[in-house]
Amino acid sequence: MEDSSEQSQEMRYHMLQRPSMSGLHLVKQGRDRKKVDVQRDFTVASPAEFVTRFGGNKVIEKVLIANNGIAAVKCMRSIRRWSYEMFRNERAIRFVVMVTPEDLKANAEYIKMADHYVPVPGGPNNNNYANVELILDIAKRIPVQAVWAGWGHASENPKLPELLHKNGIAFMGPPSQAMWALGDKIASSIVAQTAGIPTLPWSGSGLRVDWQENDLQKRILNVPQELYEKGYVKDADDGLRAAEEVGYPVMIKASEGGGG
Repeated sequence: MEDSSEQSQEMRYHMLQRPSMSGLHLVKQGRDRKKVDVQRDFTVASPAEFVTRFGGNKVIEKVLIANNGIAAVKCMRSIRRWSYEMFRNERAIRFVVMVTPEDLKANAEYIKMADHYVPVPGGPNNNNYANVELILDIAKRIPVQAVWAGWGHASENPKLPELLHKNGIAFMGPPSQAMWALGDKIASSIVAQTAGIPTLPWSGSGLRVDWQENDLQKRILNVPQELYEKGYVKDADDGLRAAEEVGYPVMIKASEGGGG
């Protein structure tokens, strides 16, 4: 007869397919959560072979990181760890980083980790990490196959993935349509109302997108411009009308931008 404690211990393990596709892992549940590696059943020698094996259409061997600090460090560490697991070579994918005079003076860690760095103007981020045209120019000049913007700076600007796509460069993130629809406060509120998610009363309360079955099958997320325009306040009179409908007190917010 098996010991019940041993049986329960065995039951606490289950197979988990990691999104990295580098192989299976056993995961122990509970307070002592840890991973136990299981030998993977395949190896690939390069990103090109990986793309061929998994039916992809774009080989990425060099990435521009349009960010700095801990964001850039985490990106390089994660991809290099995955690269070593997949190719047995952590440098199979190379990194180019943008560096301001301030970053250089601080001897920032991410600069040491990168394979190559490009000097960019200092000052506010619209001179460097949030400058979409500058990011595109660097990506084309190096050249790189993909851009990672991380968080903050240009990461929520739908213009970046749009311009990169037009120039055949991959954006490691959501497409511009989804970024706009969920990043803009008016568009995202309309999407939420369409999905039946409760929202606070606002100038566009009740607006919903009439998505067709074909759109849902293609997973297209798009808020028509004419519907979008019904959600925002155009002038003072429009604002007073919306305030009366919403009820006082009211809060006035810009549809774009962060920080409140």
